[in-house]
Amino acid sequence: MEPDAERAGTSVADRLLGVLGAFTADRPALSLSDIARRAGLPLPTAHRLVARLVAWGALERGADGRYHVGLRLLEVASLAPRGLALRETAMPYLEDLYEATHENVHLAVRDGLEAVYVERISARSAVRVLSRLGARWPLHATAVGLVLLAYGGRELQEEVCSRPLRAFTPYTVADPAVLRRMLAEVRRCGCAVSDRQITDDAISLAAPVRGANGDVIAAVSVVVGVQDARVPALTATVQVAAGGISRALGWRPGLSRPGLSPGRPTPGEAFPG
Repeated sequence: MEPDAERAGTSVADRLLGVLGAFTADRPALSLSDIARRAGLPLPTAHRLVARLVAWGALERGADGRYHVGLRLLEVASLAPRGLALRETAMPYLEDLYEATHENVHLAVRDGLEAVYVERISARSAVRVLSRLGARWPLHATAVGLVLLAYGGRELQEEVCSRPLRAFTPYTVADPAVLRRMLAEVRRCGCAVSDRQITDDAISLAAPVRGANGDVIAAVSVVVGVQDARVPALTATVQVAAGGISRALGWRPGLSRPGLSPGRPTPGEAFPG
């Protein structure tokens, strides 16, 4: 352990993660002094850690002297079971959903209290969305998040409902009682609708993706403009795509049994037939 890390009571690993965490979607390229400041490190420490990360391939240095995330991290990330493997299985169905709607199509998984987008297909003519690959959004505000929250169990739901619910638009559900009712409806019908909760011109519809044992491991959605929101037809289309992905992952309605929590429907209830 480095002397200054020992004095601060943090490990080298903590500081390496702090360096990587300094990079964000709005700051993908940073100078050494930027990294030191954003990671809360002395400049000499930041220099040593950045040099290690560059040598390993986690960071790369551009011609302008600034650093950005390296390809080695992409290689490691591709090994995540909820990353590349899930995306490859889901892609044919996401493409079918896109061809059927020519709207924004998303695949997301849950990480803690957030929905993380692991795949996205979009058209130039589709409604503007703020999502991107790897983007994170609170579970209560998006259709994919509502699905993941609804099937995540009571403990997760109570944790989310006990915290302040961030409002992005006047339509964002920020009342825990209303959110609980929405989650019950998601479990009842096997789909979620997020009406202008992130932007005031878009509606998203999502359905659960199940793994081989029936547990919900992801959610697939389509995002459309408010004026194009044919909710019943789009809901059925999204559910077909989610069901196709689930079956490709090994789920068999009526045969797979998820680890059910109170109030959680069986696979047959979520996807009739």
